[in-house]
Amino acid sequence: MDMAIGSHASSFSVLTPRPPSSSSYTSLSKHRFGLSLSSSPIITTSLKFRPKRSATRCRRPVKCSVSQAAETAAEKKNRLVMRRDIRNIAIIAHVDHGKTTLVDSMLKQAKVFRDNQFVQERIMDSNDLERERGITILSKNTSITFKDTKINIIDTPGHSDFGGEVERILNMVEGVLLVVDSVEGPMPQTRFVLKKALEFGLAVVVVVNKIDRPSARPDFVINSTFELFIELNATDEQCDFQAIYASGIQGKAGLSPDKLGDDLGPLFEAVIRCIPGPRINKDGALQMLATNIEYEEHKGRIAIGRLHAGVLRKGMEVKVCTSEDSCRYARIGELFVYEKFFRVPVESVEAGDICAVCGINDIQIGETIADKLSGKPLPTIKVEEPTVKMSFSINTSPFVGREGKYVTSRNLRDRLYRELERNLAMRVEDGETADTFVVSGRGTLHITILIENMRREGYEFMVGPPKVINKRVDDKLLEPFEIATVEVPEVHMGSVVELLGKRRGQMFDMQGVGSEGTTMLKYKIPTRGLLGLRNAILTASRGTAILNTLFDSYGPWAGDISTRDQGSLVAFEDGTTTSYALCSSQDRGQLFVSPGLEVYKGQIVGIHQRSGDLSLNVCKKKAATNVRSNKEVSVVLDTALDYSLDDCIEYIQEDELVEVTPQSIRMCKNPKFAKKGRSWVGVDTVH
Repeated sequence: MDMAIGSHASSFSVLTPRPPSSSSYTSLSKHRFGLSLSSSPIITTSLKFRPKRSATRCRRPVKCSVSQAAETAAEKKNRLVMRRDIRNIAIIAHVDHGKTTLVDSMLKQAKVFRDNQFVQERIMDSNDLERERGITILSKNTSITFKDTKINIIDTPGHSDFGGEVERILNMVEGVLLVVDSVEGPMPQTRFVLKKALEFGLAVVVVVNKIDRPSARPDFVINSTFELFIELNATDEQCDFQAIYASGIQGKAGLSPDKLGDDLGPLFEAVIRCIPGPRINKDGALQMLATNIEYEEHKGRIAIGRLHAGVLRKGMEVKVCTSEDSCRYARIGELFVYEKFFRVPVESVEAGDICAVCGINDIQIGETIADKLSGKPLPTIKVEEPTVKMSFSINTSPFVGREGKYVTSRNLRDRLYRELERNLAMRVEDGETADTFVVSGRGTLHITILIENMRREGYEFMVGPPKVINKRVDDKLLEPFEIATVEVPEVHMGSVVELLGKRRGQMFDMQGVGSEGTTMLKYKIPTRGLLGLRNAILTASRGTAILNTLFDSYGPWAGDISTRDQGSLVAFEDGTTTSYALCSSQDRGQLFVSPGLEVYKGQIVGIHQRSGDLSLNVCKKKAATNVRSNKEVSVVLDTALDYSLDDCIEYIQEDELVEVTPQSIRMCKNPKFAKKGRSWVGVDTVH
C-alpha cells in the first residue's frame, strides 16, 4: 500500500488506496486481532482499531496512522510542506526488550559497516558504564539509507530513571518504533514512553521483538498493547498502528509471527510507509531547538537537534534564545549531519534534518537557535520533576586524598552544576553547610550513574542515603507512589508478597507469564518502600525475581515503613584487619572485609545479625606469648560480602554514609550524628 499526503491551500489530506481483495482482509473481534500475511512488500494489510467495546466483527483495508497533531499543525500554518526523503524515528521500549540489539541489526543490514569490519555487540552502547551494566543510559543518533530515503534513528534509554532523556528526544522525531517483548508484553516503562509519544502526537509502529523465544505469545502481546493504547486515550489514527514481528538478534522481521522474512525489509518498509516525513517551513525564519548536548575537547560544546524551519549554514550569524526577552547573538562554527554511524561535516542543512552545531560554547538544552533578525524561540523542553534526593559532601574519612584527584568542595560543586547542562531531569542545590550539596533525580539509579561517572573521573566524596521528595498540598502531606512489577517463580511468590506487604504495597493485578511457571505481580507502593527493596527481593526469591518500577503519582502519606531490620558492624579502631580478629567477629554477622585490609574507626565492616549497631575490633592480633605450648589452629573465614555501589546506596540508613573514591567504595557511620548524642558505639564490644 502506498500512502500519499497531498498539500492543499489550507490543509493536508490523507489519500487512501482502493481496498484490496477480500482475501486480504483480516477479522477483528474484541479479544483477538492481528495482521494478515502479504507476499508483496508494498501492498500490506492492517486493521482499523477503534476504542469501542463492540463484539461485532469488522473488516477494513490497511491505513497506517498519521499523527493527528501534525495535521492540525498543517491546518494552522499552510506553508508547511513534507520532506519525503527523510524519516526521523526514535526506538522506545522497556529495559531489556531488545532496542539496542534491533538497532545493531538495522545498521548491519543497511551496510553501515564494511563486510570485513569487526563490529562488537550493542554498537550504540558506546559508554563503558553502559556496556558493563547492559543498559542504555544516554540517547544516541545514527542514520541509515533505505531506498533513497534517509532514516535518522535515535536509540533511547529503557529504564524509567532516564525518562528525561526520552522526553526531550521525542521533540526531534515524527514517529517511534515501540519495541515490545513477545513474552512479557507491555511493561511499566512501555507505558511511560508510549504515553509521552502519544502526547506528542507521534505515529507509532509496534515491533513485537524476540518472536523466536519458545514461549512467545504474540496474540496476547498485540491485544495488551492495543488495550494500553485505549487506556492512554489514543486517537483513532494512533490506535490504527502497524504491527511488525521481529527477531532483533537474528535480523529478521515479518508481518506475521509464523512467517518472518530473511531480513528486516518489512520493518524498513513499515517505517517508510507508516511514519510521515517531517513537515517543514523551508522558506521561514530559522528555528532549531537544542535537544541534546555533547562535548569534545577540540570542538567544545556540540548542540544536537532537528531544524524546524529555514536553512542553517556554516559561518552563519544567529540568535540564541530562551524566551522572547532573553536572546544573545552567536556564529555557527561547524555544521554536521549524521550519516551512518558518524558525524559528517556539511556546508548547510535544510529544515527537517537532524544536525549537530559547533561554535556556541554557552548553549544549553532547551534553547533555540533562531534567525538573527526575525527568529522566535520554540517552546522549551519540559521534564517531569524528580522524586528522590541524596546529599553529596566532601570526603572526611582518614583515607581522604589517597586515590582521588578532586577532593575539595569547589571541585565537587563545579562538577555537579556542570551535570545540569545536559541532564535536564536532575536538580542540584546547596545543602546545610558549604561543603554539602543536595542532588535530586528521577530515581536511585539516576543518581547512582552520576556517582559512578564521577568516581571514574577522579572525584572523592561522601554520599548520604536516598530520601523521597514529599509535597504538602492543602496542609496534607503527599509522597510519591510507584507501580512495581515483579516477575517471580510461583515457588517464591509467597515470600515476595509478604515482603511487599510489609512495605505498604497494595497488589492490584496478578497473572501468569508464558509457560515457564512465572507469575507477574503488580503493586502500587510508596517510593520509600522501594528503597533497599531490590536486594531483599533477590534474597527472598533466591535471585530469580525481576523488579521493575515506574513513577505513578503523589498520594497521601502511607505511614511508617521499616526498610532494614538489622544493624551494622562497625570498626572499633584504625588498623589492618587480621584473620584472628575476623574469625571471632564473623559469629556476630556477615562481614564486608577480608584479612589484610585497612579500616578506620567508624567504618562499617559488616551486617549485624540483630537490630542495633555493634562495634568490633577487627584489627586485633594474636598474642605472641607462650607460642610453643599452643598448637596452631587453622582459621576458616566465610567469604566476605562484595557490595557494589548500588548495593551500598540501598543498604545505608539515615546515620550512615557511603565513601566513594576512584578505587574503593566504603560505608561508614556519619560522625555528625555521633556528635548529636546518637552514638553508634556501645551496643556490645568484642576484644
